[in-house]
Amino acid sequence: MSTEPTSTDTASEKGRRSGPTASLLRWIEGLSETQFAYLLLGPVFLILGFVAFWPLASTFEMSLHANSLTEPLGEFIGLDQYVRILTGEKVLIRPLFDLDYPLQSAIIVTFLFTIVSVAFETIIGFGQALVLDRSFRGRRFVRVAIILPWAVPIVIQGMIFYLMFDPTVGFASQPLQQLGLLADQPFNDSASSLLIVIVADIWKTSAFMALLILAGLQSVDRDLYDVAKVAGASRWQRFRRVTLPLILPAVLVAVLFRTIGAMRVYGLVVASDAGCSTVPTLSCLVVETLLSTNQYATAAAVAFITAVIIGVFVSIYIVRYAQEVV
Repeated sequence: MSTEPTSTDTASEKGRRSGPTASLLRWIEGLSETQFAYLLLGPVFLILGFVAFWPLASTFEMSLHANSLTEPLGEFIGLDQYVRILTGEKVLIRPLFDLDYPLQSAIIVTFLFTIVSVAFETIIGFGQALVLDRSFRGRRFVRVAIILPWAVPIVIQGMIFYLMFDPTVGFASQPLQQLGLLADQPFNDSASSLLIVIVADIWKTSAFMALLILAGLQSVDRDLYDVAKVAGASRWQRFRRVTLPLILPAVLVAVLFRTIGAMRVYGLVVASDAGCSTVPTLSCLVVETLLSTNQYATAAAVAFITAVIIGVFVSIYIVRYAQEVV
């Protein structure tokens, strides 16, 4: 039985090779491995880009219009919203915090909260991770005790710290008032309220830092410690020369995640009854502008400024620590 192609098969094969499908296949076969990988990832990048940037683009578009209570978008005014907000014109609710301009006040409060809370969370989380990494009796119980605050919902957490620091029923307010750290009515004072919110955030999210750092610690090869011991390294030298360099990527990722979360703080401020008027963070400014005055376009402008600030910080951080974070 002959297996040679007939004239009909040859014509059909030539037709398929000369069609658009054949051209596409030849183009794909000509790609390098890297180009082919980007081709496969292209749809994923498009979906992620759409999901990530479409809400941001819509917010920016809304911020370019005037406020309107009768129409979805008011008159197109360009960047006037931004000029009015950045120059301190009275288009935002003025917080009780003792600063002249609401936006600048919110930026300072947000950065102060972020720097102090993330610094303490990193130190405490590091210490907790070092404890959890060791073998000792009752380690399972200690792990649960350390992680438990992280599992508490923000509303419950806020109520706990409100009851702790309320002057009439709380046990923590009087000693701190005697030390001069809290005002007589702490939830009516900006500095005292900010301190309470920072303490509440440290209590909850130190466990998150501990978990990420613990994952880094447990990935360290234990044989390296044995080699260091044989070489005569002290405990501090083993920590500095072996542990710290190897877990630095995990620490940097943990700091990045917590910094982004701290810059968006809102729920804890409200739940603890500190209130947006005494702790006016950037997120508070967006929500209060939207809900209290129905200035949708102004709130959109503040939200876009907040997103830009966080985006710039994340970009600088990743570029600065690119090799360790990525």
